[in-house]
Amino acid sequence: MQTLFCSPSSSSSLAIFKLNQNPLLPHLVSTPRLTLKRRPASTTRALLSAHRESVLKDFQERRALKIISGLQNLDRENVASVVTAADKGGATHVDIACDAELVKLAISLTSLPVCVSSVDPAEFLPAVEAGALMVEIGNYDSFYEAGIIFSADQILNLTKETRRLLPSVALSVTVPHTLGLPDQVKLAELLEQEGVDVIQTEGGKCSHPSKSGILGLIEKAAPTLAAAYSISRAVKIPVMCSSGLSAVTAPMAITAGAAGVGVGSAVNKLNDVVAMIAEVRSIADSLTPSAAQLSRPNSAFLNL
Repeated sequence: MQTLFCSPSSSSSLAIFKLNQNPLLPHLVSTPRLTLKRRPASTTRALLSAHRESVLKDFQERRALKIISGLQNLDRENVASVVTAADKGGATHVDIACDAELVKLAISLTSLPVCVSSVDPAEFLPAVEAGALMVEIGNYDSFYEAGIIFSADQILNLTKETRRLLPSVALSVTVPHTLGLPDQVKLAELLEQEGVDVIQTEGGKCSHPSKSGILGLIEKAAPTLAAAYSISRAVKIPVMCSSGLSAVTAPMAITAGAAGVGVGSAVNKLNDVVAMIAEVRSIADSLTPSAAQLSRPNSAFLNL
């Protein structure tokens, strides 16, 4: 069997990945705790399908803004602050670690669709049962820090397993920036064929700006912007540009072809909820051109 990761072997890496819960092991899918059993299966599928359409609406309208607390972030206080900031700051979605109790906390704080991130498909089911409306295979930053990377085949296998377990739930998958750009595009095309609803890009971790200020922010976002540009022209499903974005570069992502942006550390690393709300609002405002901005090109044309 193919190992789920390729990295230097260490106890911390093994603990992070929970090898005893390898999502590709067949016994997991038959574990009783992993079944949605609150409603008849047909009713559950109908409800999830309806939610799926609602969750994807902002992507289809090219105005999605997802605030990410972090795949390994189980700090309830920080997650609560990030969720509150997303809600009050004008985001359309919030993305948290795949934990049923965190999902319950999040839905008590916001009416925004809650997305959960994991690299273990089996973990998604209890989170969906708790109220998550979208699942994300991605937000790999914490794994990169541990020396763990993912191949295209591994991502594709995780996607197939997730779609098998949750055929009616909105599914987003991040294409790893560790792949070359042509390989990212190829993987995105394969993911579309597997029924993925949203492709997420990344690249902030591989970017090392040489400048400060606005130029540095643009340099930081360059890899994920390049991926969004290339992938959005190869697939028909929405592309979410994520990783290394700011209020300066978020609008560039939409121009590049993205249907939305995902923002993590620019928000979740701040010290208090007020600062988080202000940052989310700044990014949300950058994605919503004012009437003055919309009329500016016409005015410039008339003055020629």
